[in-house]
Amino acid sequence: MRELYESVLPNGIRMVYQQIEGTHLVHCGVFLDVGSRDEREETQGITHFWEHLAFKGTKKRKAYQIISSIDSVGGELNAYTDKEKVVFFASVRDEYFDRAIDVLSDIAFHSVFPEHEIEKERGVILQEMAMYLDNPDDSLQDEFESVIYRNHPMGMNILGQKETVMRFHKRDFREFLNQRIDTRKIVFSCVGDLPPAHVERAFQRYFNVKATKRSVKRKSSGLYKPMKKQLLRSVTQAKCAIGRPAYAVHHPDRFPFFLLVNMLGGPGMNSRLNMALREKHGYVYSIDAHYMAYSDTGMFAVFFGTVPGKLERCIELVQRELDKFCEKPLTTRQLNAAKEQLKGQLAMAEENNQSLMMMMGRSVLDTNSVPSVEEIFNIIDDVSATDVNRVAQQMFNPNGLSYLTMVPD
Repeated sequence: MRELYESVLPNGIRMVYQQIEGTHLVHCGVFLDVGSRDEREETQGITHFWEHLAFKGTKKRKAYQIISSIDSVGGELNAYTDKEKVVFFASVRDEYFDRAIDVLSDIAFHSVFPEHEIEKERGVILQEMAMYLDNPDDSLQDEFESVIYRNHPMGMNILGQKETVMRFHKRDFREFLNQRIDTRKIVFSCVGDLPPAHVERAFQRYFNVKATKRSVKRKSSGLYKPMKKQLLRSVTQAKCAIGRPAYAVHHPDRFPFFLLVNMLGGPGMNSRLNMALREKHGYVYSIDAHYMAYSDTGMFAVFFGTVPGKLERCIELVQRELDKFCEKPLTTRQLNAAKEQLKGQLAMAEENNQSLMMMMGRSVLDTNSVPSVEEIFNIIDDVSATDVNRVAQQMFNPNGLSYLTMVPD
């Protein structure tokens, strides 16, 4: 049995809780609508730096107390930063729920940014940046985002630049957060088998903070011009990214496109790209297609690596698969098979309670709702072959695609 409970505090912070009978674990997270796209060129990386510093001391906890608070009872405490969000999350046995929500609210709202911790964490982040540069797959995606969103914060690296990371101090974090934290755009998401009244009381107690509003507006995603770019790197494989901007999170064509991208290069081994490049020719170990939807834009991308001598051939094969979707609509059998595969993948994802908690928090923040799996299935069932063909012609037109290649130097 699953029931969804929602609540809103006077300061605007929202709660969404799904009770799932039989589980002894609670997964909860704080979702804040601030990310790397809210930075300026001179403050690149400050959001991610703040995410790190949140664990380094609050008004009532030292860094070691934050670290041990959840780890000492066998739980997990973590966080991440993306283009539009910072998320702090924890998983614990249900008897430690109050401890988890206390710690999460503490690090989200009451960090004190000790200068000595800033200096230590600066070194940690510089090492993280070095690790990222050593991973060509990670750097390829970030470089491709800078191609799609040229001269825009969406194209800036979430980690920032060495020059910017080196000059941040306490006052910079306080100023950034004062300008960009909006309590109306904060969500507490939770999944577990606790009484809803218990979760509600804890939410009211720990999230009763001063109301704030965002004073700086986000820069719109801007104009897009397709381009081709090649990078020389110390790599063995040739890497490639192909894609373009796509539909925003509120766009009506988001679900047809999600279905289409899943057919093209989703997690199934039977995806069109995997069958064409790996199973048929053995040119790649893996090839994936992704669609990320943001508040006012989105991004579609295909990523793969191959031996340098097969790079151009692989690009041709990818374009051939894209063209197939544009040339004629799917048959009824093909469309139904694609729908059933996607519904199965979504049903399996919902069985992971931590993933469910993440989905709920992001969904409330993005759309102010949490659709049930049945509602999502109905939306998928309503997608027609004409819809898929139409969005393919819009998104897969070669004249609108950008290409980034990373080849051995």
